Amino acid sequence: MNWNGVFPAVTTKFDGDGNIDYDTFFLNLEAQIEAGVSGVILGGTLGESSVLEDEEKVELTKKTKERIAGRVPIVLNIAEGSTVKAIYWAKKAEEMGLDALMLLPPMRYPSDHRETVTYFKTVANSTDLPIMIYNNPVDYKTYVTLEMFDELMECENIQAVKESTRDVSNVTRMKTRFGGRYKILCGVDTLTMESVLMGADGLVAGLVCAFPKETVVLFDLCKERRIEEALPIYRWFLPLLELDIHPKLVQYIKLAEQMAGIGTEHVRAPRLTLVGEERARVEKLIQTGLENRPELTEIKTSI
Repeated sequence: MNWNGVFPAVTTKFDGDGNIDYDTFFLNLEAQIEAGVSGVILGGTLGESSVLEDEEKVELTKKTKERIAGRVPIVLNIAEGSTVKAIYWAKKAEEMGLDALMLLPPMRYPSDHRETVTYFKTVANSTDLPIMIYNNPVDYKTYVTLEMFDELMECENIQAVKESTRDVSNVTRMKTRFGGRYKILCGVDTLTMESVLMGADGLVAGLVCAFPKETVVLFDLCKERRIEEALPIYRWFLPLLELDIHPKLVQYIKLAEQMAGIGTEHVRAPRLTLVGEERARVEKLIQTGLENRPELTEIKTSI
């Protein structure tokens, strides 16, 4: 598994009746691949996994694999409350021929050190698929510490971490302690440039769903240390990237996809589409971004 590059956590597209809208989903998927992403992640928060039935998740995964046809790797997110269910999805992903997993700590119960390590090891030992640990104590309350990663080294298929602690110095801590043992992927859109310049190998992104080309070019420029070219793009992008760190990131990013012409804003309850002052404010921010999109045609990168 190549954990380098940009991995969009893609949204699941719905029609007005709440059914999965595969035509729009594939439209967006093709935009991501055309922009040069390194893989796609299914079933994350942006994918509204919590409101998908198991059968729908399987169907979505199979159709995605058929559509992508090996062009980029497919990573399935696992966010479950029980070890048994996490193992079920790990085995299911392997059965469906996926390429890797993104694995969160146990949901709804803040596990301690021993429980967290045991959970990760048990799931990892149930599959041969490469695994990226999702470290996000801000949203999910469990902090995967350096000491935990020490113990997880014995699982060879635990290969990467989605670094979402909001502490950019953690990239340096991980690199200093583990060298290249774990690939590090920035998991917070608003820390993209900072994390990549500090040595992050990849980016698990949200606003890439609406702005794929800008995200990939920004990432590539940062990897090449072309700071003067990257800074104007990042400064333009940052107000939009801040949509990714709000509780309504799904509604915000889906609205951005719709306004960019590669998605729809339909969500499943209990989420509701935006209305009133909030909608006007977010629409204005997105529209300003669209009207001032940086010119990328002259920018060439070697990645």
